[in-house]
Amino acid sequence: MEVPILWTPSAEQLANSNLTRFMASVPASPTTYDDLWRWSIDQRDAFWQAVWDFTGVIASQPPVRPVGEEAMPGTEWFPGARLNFAENLLRGDPDAVAIVAATEEGGVETVDRAELRRRVAAVQQGLRRLGVVEGDRVAALITNGAEAVVAMLAAAAIGAIWSSCSPDFGPMGVIDRFGQIEPKVLIAVDGYRYNGTSHRVGATITEALASIGSIEHLVMIDRVGDPLDGATRWDDLAADGPDEPDYAQLPFDHPLFIMYSSGTTGRPKSIVHGAGGTLLKHLSEHVLHCDVKPGDRLFWFTTCGWMMWNWLVSGLAAGAAIVLYDGSPSHPSLERLWRVAEETGITHFGTSPKFLAANANAGLVPREVADLSSIRWVGSTGAPLLPEQFDWFYENLPPDIHLASVSGGTDIIGCFAIGVPILPVRRGELQGRALGMAVEAWGPHGEPVIGEKGELVCTEPFVSMPVGFWRDEDGSRYHDAYFAEFDGVWTHGDFIEIRPEGGVVIYGRSDTTLNPGGVRIGTSEIYRAIEPMNEVVDAIAVGRDVEGDVEVVLFVVLADGVALDDDLRNRIADRIRTMTSPRHVPRRIVRVDDIPYTISGKKVEKAVRLVLAGQPVTNRDALINPGALDAFEAMRRDLD
Repeated sequence: MEVPILWTPSAEQLANSNLTRFMASVPASPTTYDDLWRWSIDQRDAFWQAVWDFTGVIASQPPVRPVGEEAMPGTEWFPGARLNFAENLLRGDPDAVAIVAATEEGGVETVDRAELRRRVAAVQQGLRRLGVVEGDRVAALITNGAEAVVAMLAAAAIGAIWSSCSPDFGPMGVIDRFGQIEPKVLIAVDGYRYNGTSHRVGATITEALASIGSIEHLVMIDRVGDPLDGATRWDDLAADGPDEPDYAQLPFDHPLFIMYSSGTTGRPKSIVHGAGGTLLKHLSEHVLHCDVKPGDRLFWFTTCGWMMWNWLVSGLAAGAAIVLYDGSPSHPSLERLWRVAEETGITHFGTSPKFLAANANAGLVPREVADLSSIRWVGSTGAPLLPEQFDWFYENLPPDIHLASVSGGTDIIGCFAIGVPILPVRRGELQGRALGMAVEAWGPHGEPVIGEKGELVCTEPFVSMPVGFWRDEDGSRYHDAYFAEFDGVWTHGDFIEIRPEGGVVIYGRSDTTLNPGGVRIGTSEIYRAIEPMNEVVDAIAVGRDVEGDVEVVLFVVLADGVALDDDLRNRIADRIRTMTSPRHVPRRIVRVDDIPYTISGKKVEKAVRLVLAGQPVTNRDALINPGALDAFEAMRRDLD
């Protein structure tokens, strides 16, 4: 079946894209994206060196070679290089805008690169006064404002390791994360505003301080006027300093970030990412895949507890200004972010299928509520973007925008599949596999498949593989997380299809794949089928073990005034059967009032499955709405 093409780059876009210039600069002289991608895998040393050169990475000492000893995991990247992550982000024209920080209340702060460097230098000096040295951990419970960017870059300039959470995490969510990494300093806001309401976080901070004995200093940022006694004020920490930071020159794989898995079904994994790998991976994605250029304005709606915040901030290295947003994306209305795009001149707008669905369900037409002429590119991640959402996008936003559905993870601090500015956008597909990523779909026996669903694997080393897990001295937990299923092959846990033309379709997590009658079904296939139904606002599908088989149960949140009667059940089932197969049709369809999501906006099918099986969900603080699970617990016996 031919997949409709919804967008094609113009001749001018093709000629002026960074990717076209990059292709002309590399020795392989590829003429197609597929040729370039294959060269980036077969000659990955030459490819990553070419990215280094093309993007102008700053290093006080160049590498001996791009790749030393190769292993999966354990490849030695750019041995001998000495660099600093913060220095690469803070370079550039001192008068150029670096940060535009907006809030739901309507305020906007603009910071140029010279001022950003001064702020980073001051906070770097302040952290050193608190005793922070290379290798120490600096943790932050912080909102998405300029202070978060400044503090992270100050820590990176020292060679300290940064780790952040959003302040809407509950006490156990904070303790389960930061307690593992033993930070010396905790930087925290005293509260935050969301959806027009102020929320204080003093109780969470107090519990964290009582539980994490390594914290020697608390630095507090005034958001709601509720600081804790004995804390260092942010304004005092950042009061004085030189005009430029002092950049520690460190090995390529020096630890930069500690990130966390969702942790909804156990203690979250503490994933350590290196400075050089993060920098090169993000440069390849921003410059080559997203066509970010100096002077562009890059935005993604995110909190500081999601990897997309780290990804967004790295846009500084490409010469872009980054646009931060603190607050609800729908306050005072769903028009807010589109108006921010107009007011701040966003060129690259990052969002999620959930936000786009909310716009569609509300009947909002973004191009009618704001001037979106500055936007060239819109990215979406957090869940698969459904085919109907591609249709809605090009019907309701300017048709010349490049829409890029992307997919990756905290584990790799980047993407496996991503947009490609020189390829067409096909309905329902991610445009291609990311450069340098040897992504394949593997069948149940470890054989690569094309045009069929399979396990997402990466068969060759890539530059942004984690340095390791924190306190995993023998590497066993790291190995078990990604290499237990296929030795020497990264198995990510997603269920995907690689189309013959090169596009990619994501079908959801393979650890929540449904197996009725032994047939593997991705949950997103069910969601894709029912998404266009106006009666269904949201849904979650899980499998239940019943008499040696698996029955599929679909839980639906319905629009106001809609009843789940036999007629609606039959129409839901018929649509799923028609759009997918009879195997996909749920055995039961049940109404619920809410679907549980992580704080970063992902459905937690695994948690629902555990609840229905009578097993504990050990970390509800990782959910933005943990109370949603209560209804599933109450109905567990009714389903038996």
